[in-house]
Amino acid sequence: MFKKIMKGGSKKPSKSDASDPPPSGNNAPVVVNHASRGGAGGTSGANSATVMPMTLASGTMEPVPSFKDVPVSERQNLFLRKLHICCFSLDFTDTLKNVREKEIKRQALMELVEFIQSGSGKMSEDCQEQMIKMISINVFRCLPPASHENTGSEPTDPEEEEPSLEPAWPHLQLVYELLLRYVVSSDTDTKVAKRYIDHSFVLKLLDLFDSEDPREREYLKTILHRIYGKFMVHRPFIRKAINNIFYRFIYETERHCGIGELLEILGSIINGFALPMKEEHKLFLVRALLPLHKPKSVSMYHQQLSYCITQFVEKDFKLADTVIRGLLKYWPVTNCQKEVLYLGELEEVLEATQAAEFQRCMVQLFKQISRCLNSPHFQVAERALFLWNNEHIVSLIAQNRTVILPIIFEAFERNIESHWNQAVHGLTVNVRKMFIEMDAELFEECQRNYAEKLAKAEEEAERRELNWKRLAEAAAQNGAADMVTD
Repeated sequence: MFKKIMKGGSKKPSKSDASDPPPSGNNAPVVVNHASRGGAGGTSGANSATVMPMTLASGTMEPVPSFKDVPVSERQNLFLRKLHICCFSLDFTDTLKNVREKEIKRQALMELVEFIQSGSGKMSEDCQEQMIKMISINVFRCLPPASHENTGSEPTDPEEEEPSLEPAWPHLQLVYELLLRYVVSSDTDTKVAKRYIDHSFVLKLLDLFDSEDPREREYLKTILHRIYGKFMVHRPFIRKAINNIFYRFIYETERHCGIGELLEILGSIINGFALPMKEEHKLFLVRALLPLHKPKSVSMYHQQLSYCITQFVEKDFKLADTVIRGLLKYWPVTNCQKEVLYLGELEEVLEATQAAEFQRCMVQLFKQISRCLNSPHFQVAERALFLWNNEHIVSLIAQNRTVILPIIFEAFERNIESHWNQAVHGLTVNVRKMFIEMDAELFEECQRNYAEKLAKAEEEAERRELNWKRLAEAAAQNGAADMVTD
């Protein structure tokens, strides 16, 4: 899944690189800027207060020579001059405004990207600092409000909303490309770069994941993943900051555009966790990932979430019981489409589940599956029956059939007797045959117990009917006696 974000620069860090040794001096609590859809303005670093975006009113923008047209000794100075041009803020909402200046800035950005990519020379610390400040000026901005925030209307389903595309994207893309090339470059010294790509810078990048423009989120995903791979000192901080975004999304807003992209990054991070797994990572699974099943918009990021959950179980099979119980805790009651998604995820988790963990949760699990089998929504019932197409799951069920069949036998009989959908009826018959072939004696015993249960229920219904009849007769007699007395 994650291969598509590894499209530029150095190779993917190995598992040993991704094992996250705890760096010292980095245990301070992470605080995320929670301004409404806000990315902080300005820049990161100690000197950020001295750097301000420039407007055409405060200076003039003139083209500068190309790098190939100046001596090598002058290229660092030319690099700074091009950065100066790129600090100008231009109005991209009007395509006819500042056309000349926009082209000068675009050309400067393209040449900066080519300069970094070509490895023409190691940049001085001053150039690196000024470049990060220029990048900050351009990308760290307040995001536009969502449509319902702008109009005051009722918030709609995020899946039905049209994303708001960033008008300045042709220039923003070049700025992001410049940052990406800087991060992945073999010439970039991590010890120097971490002074400018610091915690403040990372937090502001994370704020931008709420951008509605999917093109911007794709770049942010790639860049943050590369920062995580290259700057080991930032790893615990990045994980904590992502945790905080998830907590706010789950328990406060239930609205965030970048949950899927953040989960894609985490999918790669989880894949690199060293064994035995740290307690911190297990807590992240329980406190952040499993509760992400709760929001209504889970379908928008469920594929990435399911991948992360399955990665945990494949890494440590003992977590299967925790994951399955977590799924059952957040199982939807009225949303059939979510149930279909959960059943698909459940199959992936069960695929990686061993017998001992399966036995711990199978009673609760098959009580829920039994309810799904009898769902009037045919897709839910059909998806539940498809579990029996998986050989590993059938093997687990066969080993524990004496417990499982009595739980789900009634659901099979009800489907055969009264389910409206023919496909569900046919699948139920097939699964029922599997149990007969698996253990005919047990099946007959369940059949007898079911027949006895039906007989008892019928007797109880007759007894109840008789009691009501007697009560009605007694009430009628008392009414007649009262009329005679009067």
